[in-house]
Parts: sequence; C-alpha cells; structure tokens
Amino acid sequence: MASAVVNINDVLDGHVDLDVTCVDRLYLNVYVPNLQVGGQVITFLTEHRGNPVPSPALFKPMGDRFRKLVGDFAEMNDIPLLRLAKPDRSRWDDRKLDHVRPYIDLADQQGRAGVVAIVAAQEIQKVFMGYERGKGRHGKAVNFGFDKADRAVTVYYFYIVDPQWGAGFIKMCSYFPYPAKVWLNGHEWAKRQALKAGIAFIELANGFATCNAPARLQTICDRLGPAQVQSFFNRWINRIPTPLTRSDRRAGYWWELSMRQVEVSRTIVLDDPRRARGFFEALVADNVGIGRPAEVSVVFARQVRKTTKEPFRTRVFGPGTEVKMDFAYKHSRVKQYLKEGRALRIETVINKPYDIGVLARLEHLGELVAKARAVNDRVLIIERAGQDCAIGNALFERTQQPYIREGQRTGALRFGDPRVMALAGALSVMVHAVSGFTNKSLRSLVAGLLGSDYRSSQMTYDLRRLRLHGLITRIPGTNTYTLTPEGLRVAVFFTKLHRRLLGPLLEAHQPPAPPEVRRALTTLEHAVQHQILHARLRPAA
Repeated sequence: MASAVVNINDVLDGHVDLDVTCVDRLYLNVYVPNLQVGGQVITFLTEHRGNPVPSPALFKPMGDRFRKLVGDFAEMNDIPLLRLAKPDRSRWDDRKLDHVRPYIDLADQQGRAGVVAIVAAQEIQKVFMGYERGKGRHGKAVNFGFDKADRAVTVYYFYIVDPQWGAGFIKMCSYFPYPAKVWLNGHEWAKRQALKAGIAFIELANGFATCNAPARLQTICDRLGPAQVQSFFNRWINRIPTPLTRSDRRAGYWWELSMRQVEVSRTIVLDDPRRARGFFEALVADNVGIGRPAEVSVVFARQVRKTTKEPFRTRVFGPGTEVKMDFAYKHSRVKQYLKEGRALRIETVINKPYDIGVLARLEHLGELVAKARAVNDRVLIIERAGQDCAIGNALFERTQQPYIREGQRTGALRFGDPRVMALAGALSVMVHAVSGFTNKSLRSLVAGLLGSDYRSSQMTYDLRRLRLHGLITRIPGTNTYTLTPEGLRVAVFFTKLHRRLLGPLLEAHQPPAPPEVRRALTTLEHAVQHQILHARLRPAA
C-alpha cells in the first residue's frame, strides 16, 4: 500500500506543540580597541608604562606575571588546572564542554556558581611581534616597530558556571595584546530566566520540548540582548586573573566585545515523532531540484552579484540516519535538521555580521538577531509556498496570453517554452526569491539553465514581461527586483509541474519509472488500441 504524502502545511497548521525562537550559541571577540596597531603598542609601552624604549622584550615579564596569577588563582580557589600537551582543535572545540562536563555538573548539583575549571592550551593567535628599525642609520640607536603575526601561544580557558547563564567560558591569550573570546548559550540563559519566572517546561537538549506558557517563554527569549551579555563579561573579568592591571584600565586600556559568531534558532516541536520524521523527509524531498538540479538554496536578505565570491552553497547530508540541510551564504549559513526526532530546528549561524549588513560591535546584537530571525522565518515561508504552489485558472491564463498593464502591452509567459521554463527555474532559486536580483545576477542563472547564449537585452525584455504580469516588483531607487507572492507561486508551480509531473509522466513507459506505472500504461495502451479497433478507426496498412 502506498504511503501517505506528507504536506508540511497540514503539519504546521495542526500538529505543532511549541514554536519558539531564541538566540542559541554566542561566540564573541574580546579585544582592546586602542591596542590594535603598532603605534598604539609604542604609546602603551612608553607613555603609559613609562619605559624609555618600546622593546618586545617587555612582553615576556608581562606574560610571566599573568601565567603566575593564573596558577596562584587556581591553587587558592582549589580549581583544577588542566593542561593540554599539544594543540588538538577537534577535542577542544569551543562548541563542546565535554572535557570539563564533570566539573560543571558537580557545580550545578551543589548550586554553586564560579570558575569550575581552567584549561591551558597552545593555540594560534594573532599577537604583536617586534622588529628592529633604524639600526646603523646615522649612528642612531636601535628602535622597534610592531606588527601582528600568527603565533602558537598559551591560552587559558576559564570555564564558568554563572547564575544567569549557566555554563560558559572566557578564553584569554597570554601574549600581547591579549585577545580573548567569550562563549555563552542563549537557550541556557532562557531556561534559567523561565525557572525564576515560575514557567514550567520540559527540556529538549539545547532547547525546549514543552512549555505551559509559550507566549511568556517567547517574551523571555526576546529579552536577551547586549546588556545581559555585557553583564556576564563584567561580572567575571573582574574576578579572574587578567594580564592588564587596574592602572591599565584607568588609562583606558581594557577589553570590549564584538560578535564573532551568533546562532539564532527557531524550534518547532511537533506532537508526534513519526509525524516529525515524515515532515522533515517531505521538506528535503520538496526542496531538492527546485531551481537547480540536486540543489537546495535558501536565503539571506542580501543581493548576490557576479563579484560575490561563493555567495551560497548547499549540502544535504546524513550523518548516520539523520538527514540535515545546510545552506551557506558567504561566511554564514542556515541549518535545518530534526532535533531529537521530534522538532524541526531552523538555525541561522552568522559568522561575520557584515554579511547581512550589521556592524560587529556587541551593541548591534539586537539588529543582528532581528535579521537572523527574519532569515529563519523566510526560509519556512518559502518552503511552505513550495508545498501549496498550485495557481488558479485566472492567474495561469493571464500568464499564457499577452497582457496590458499600466497602458503597456507585454508578451505572454507560455508554459513549456524553454526560455520561460529557464526563467521560472532561475527565479525558484531561493537566494533570489527573498534577497532581490538584478539583470546581471539573474541572467547568469537563466543562461545556465538554457544551456545557450542569453543576452542582456533578452533579460531586460523578460524582466519587463515579469513586471507587467505582476510577478516581480522593483525596489524603489534601485535596479534590484523582488518576487511578488504570485511570482513565487508561478515560478515554483511551473518548475515543479515541468520537472516532477509532466517530465516523469512522459517517460513513464521506461525505467526509471516504477514498474506499476509502466504496467498501468501498457494496460491503458491495450485498452485504447482495442477501442480504436472496434470503432473501425485503425488506419489502413
């Protein structure tokens, strides 16, 4: 018996237990703004620290002092200091706390906040290296300049259990200018705030499975912003040992935060794990082959040009039995997967804020989260549109005939015409469906699908046809276009009808068509031939 076809709209409209959006993992750069170029290093060493010569030899005693402070801090507070013999990035991944999990779990059981473990490791960092300049020139004494370089240096991970955030860490480099990192988890912050507010919930690993007050829970998740992150940093940077002193801080040499990686997730928990798996399989199947063969494309609200290097790529992969979809744009990406077999997780990972037009400083976290949430929402909107993309007779007939709009006559967009089908396929590529496209960016896709030359003048004519049919609209003051809701449905309908229905049916008499379809067609052909014979319509030999 054939299995039922799953429509994701039916599932989302009637079988969702919880739908919540929250900041997930945060990975932040920590830097001293006025120690970023060589001249600032010289000013720090001479005018601030009072050294007559800004020599790189001064870095060693500063680093030695910091390393001693870390050892003393660990000994005085009975904190385990773990040392890694050599670099092992796979083991000491910043996304995994497994190596100090026993210490974190013990602190949670005891209800104790604080630094629970320190890990020392060798890692590549950008640090200042000195070089001699001016030596032997007119009898002048040697002086030094400073440039940044990649060097393997000691870093310290301070693993912390915070009353507001739960587990996190601050990673501090032991060499000048002492760059650092902060890692936090927004879902853990939201869980702790929900408990304080008396909201009952059941956890779903790194998320929520059920909640008795979903609206209140979403309000808590929406509250997470720069102030909460800065508060964590301020609280702990004043407690752990640091290479900069109070005197340095009073002189304005202190760390500030910027966004290195921000993950924003939308988790849709379904009422039945079996329905969840069928839902996700339908989602994958429906998005493979739309717009480009064997490719799923989704979208960041940014324009893609020919000069954009590797603007997006797609992977559909299955570690073990779990299927995931991964869509990338520049340095950032969207992941879609089933979480614990019962929830759809859509996760936008921003690795470079400027990819989506946001500045990197922490104060812009709210703007970045809003844009990442919009990406998650658009992904789902477009995927839902692909499931119910059938268009009415009026719209179909309108596209099949010349059309007059705004006093202008335009040509038809006839289904089956190779150029029209290539145009529909190019518009189905989601990166254009939501980010906007120009003559140049769309033309390269159409030419690829046509497999022949496609001139700019032809693209201009086709854009005019699309606009006058109401399928695209131009953003005022630009040469960028976006699809209208009707345009998105027409593009996906034409593409699916051509590639998934008519194409396979026209070749259903031969493999790889299913055997039952081939047998049914053979039976039908015999019946038709029988009718022709009895109607005396068979042509003469």
